[in-house]
Amino acid sequence: MAFPSDLEIARGAKLKPIEDIAADMGLPAALLEPYGRDVMKIGLGAIDELADAPKAKYVLVSAITPTPLGEGKTTTTVGLGQGFKHLGKQATVAIRQPSMGPTLGIKGGAAGGGYSQVVPMDLLNLHLTGDMHAVTAAHNLLAAMVDNHLHKGNALGLDLQEITWRRALDMNDRSLRNIVVGLGAKADGVTRQTGFDITAASEVMAALALTTGLSDLRARMGRIVVGYTPAGQPVTAEELDAAGAMTVLLREAIKPNLMQTIENTPVLVHCGPFGNIATGNSSVVADLIGIRCGDYLVTEAGFGADMGAERFFNIKCRVSGQRPDAAVLVATVRALKAHSGKFRIVAGKPLPDDLLAENPDDVHAGAANLRKQIENIRMHGVSPVVAINAFPTDHPAEHAAIREVAESMGARVAVSTHFADGGAGATELAEAVAEAAEEPSDFRFLYPSSAPLREKIETIATRVYGADGVSYTPAARRQLDNYERNGFGDLPICMAKTHLSISSDPKLLGAPTGWTLPVREVRASVGAGFVYPICGEMRTMPGLGSSPAATRIDLDQDGEIVGLS
Repeated sequence: MAFPSDLEIARGAKLKPIEDIAADMGLPAALLEPYGRDVMKIGLGAIDELADAPKAKYVLVSAITPTPLGEGKTTTTVGLGQGFKHLGKQATVAIRQPSMGPTLGIKGGAAGGGYSQVVPMDLLNLHLTGDMHAVTAAHNLLAAMVDNHLHKGNALGLDLQEITWRRALDMNDRSLRNIVVGLGAKADGVTRQTGFDITAASEVMAALALTTGLSDLRARMGRIVVGYTPAGQPVTAEELDAAGAMTVLLREAIKPNLMQTIENTPVLVHCGPFGNIATGNSSVVADLIGIRCGDYLVTEAGFGADMGAERFFNIKCRVSGQRPDAAVLVATVRALKAHSGKFRIVAGKPLPDDLLAENPDDVHAGAANLRKQIENIRMHGVSPVVAINAFPTDHPAEHAAIREVAESMGARVAVSTHFADGGAGATELAEAVAEAAEEPSDFRFLYPSSAPLREKIETIATRVYGADGVSYTPAARRQLDNYERNGFGDLPICMAKTHLSISSDPKLLGAPTGWTLPVREVRASVGAGFVYPICGEMRTMPGLGSSPAATRIDLDQDGEIVGLS
């Protein structure tokens, strides 16, 4: 019999009243705002209300460098949260909100999968409580005020060639990457080239994810830089008188959303910053609430440990003041085989037959990536646990090969079958994580805030990525100098690079050495609070594939959604 679809499994889940989920977390009813039957928003007063409650162990879920298919971090995060319940422990899960662009494109939704999902999965993947739309509106309000300012005389002296603020849309649409606005009559605005980014790539989204409260969010909106004068002076949203209204549009979106897993584990869903050019982590405020709501708080960081985990450690934890107790590194047989360089995995196409054949030697051939990502966790003073996300096509000898590699690095390791078996399949993993979280913490940042921007970039490149050094284009050097002159030098670094390699070249698999990181451009997200060097070609507005998921999504005769995955 065929394994049921994620949507079929989700529809069969027996949900508890969301009020009961909140009560299990110790959340006062006065701080809860119902959104329909199965979702609640949590007021930020919960941070102070719960301040005296015991702190949970803080667990990050990351991964080895993934294939284009992803290796199941969200599913593992959800499964681990459920697994703790089978050990008699109370866990809270914190994840990002999915963007509808990937949901309707190739990737599909981000509710987890199989019997380790957040439910209702259709609600999670489509709109939820409208936070994405609030971010889109706040972002585009600022864009409209920039163009209105230009039309009304440009009193702040913005250089039309140095306007960095584009528009945003929560959809994959390659035709909007580069556009011209202001065409038509003189009354239709100033003609200039600009474009759209997907909402997940908006600085407003990144700022919302990193804020600690409403007054902090207001300050962050004011610090957003929309462009520069010919003399290199930044022009901000505050100077355009846009920051107040932007914050008003985000007044509800700043509140985390409460949902549950198939097994009724609490889930905080909040924010969805892009994993390539932003932090790729869920919100600070969700973690500040969740850390006081049980025995464990399990959160996820996007892509591999060189990407989301490094940003979690050096950006998110720097803002929140929280310190992780353990980190899970998700590994799959298929990804390690892919890192051997013998196989090509393409999203939307079947896996090669020879990749599915039993061959532990291919796992060992790609194991350098696992070793380096274990090292990347350890260099921050955090205990790693390797989670073997088991697939039905795996072979025991291949799992044994992963275990051998992980244990040779001194890491704990567990096979997890949470996709097929839910929390019961993640108990071995939960036990290993619980052990790791009890070890004395030695958490440390990779660099001090006071270090020069170039030193921070080069530290990440050489220590985390394994590069020999960094090369800068003349434009990148000028930008770095200008940012330090303008007082942005204390900001942390959020490296924008491919997620398909530890290096900046997606074709370099494993743990490549003997290469130089090329920085072609550097941008400053001053409101969000980081500087991001761009290494290679980065798409901030994805396009749809030849067979997007949207072509399979519809309503049946009873008005129920079909085809969502």
